Amino acid sequence: MTTGVPMHDFFRTVQVQRDDDHRYYHHSRINQSLHLLSACTFVCSYVLLFVDPAAAALLAWTVAMTSRQAGHFFFEPKGYDHVNQATHAYKEEIKVGYNLRRKVVLMLLWVAVPLLLWLQPDLFGLVEPAAGTEGWLRHVGLAWLALGVAAVLMRTVHLFFLQGVVAGLAWATKILTDPFHDIKLYWKSPFALMRGELIDPMHDVAR
Repeated sequence: MTTGVPMHDFFRTVQVQRDDDHRYYHHSRINQSLHLLSACTFVCSYVLLFVDPAAAALLAWTVAMTSRQAGHFFFEPKGYDHVNQATHAYKEEIKVGYNLRRKVVLMLLWVAVPLLLWLQPDLFGLVEPAAGTEGWLRHVGLAWLALGVAAVLMRTVHLFFLQGVVAGLAWATKILTDPFHDIKLYWKSPFALMRGELIDPMHDVAR
């Protein structure tokens, strides 16, 4: 009985974070459709990770991450959320993972990585200089893979101190499994978009 309680809390926390993520941050059908594209690409990257980690990271960051974040930055409504009775500022404040401000920092680091490897091919003596463009791209891919792992680990540990170990581990689990969940959740979004529905009425969200 004692060991079952933490696992129950863990899975409940994952579900609460999933539900909040959907109802607060995914109203736009364009954003949802871009998340579907992102999720399918991430699943391909997960498979490719076992074969070619550098190529997997290049695919994940250039297609999956850019499409996912473009949905949030450019298409998600920033006005008052009448479904949840919440302002955009409030939603940014309570965001469990990376809010827009943190995402800006992360994306700046993403852009800085290839520039740094171009200017410092040996990364200040940490790696062997790349041989040609293909070698440089592989170094960029591995650096982006390290950046992605570091971003998840850093926020997970940060959440340990902010909300507890269960919340941190739940968020890490949610992030890693989001591609599969997003496919299940948003596969109908492109069809809704083709019908001219730009905003999800959120009938599945409890009022």
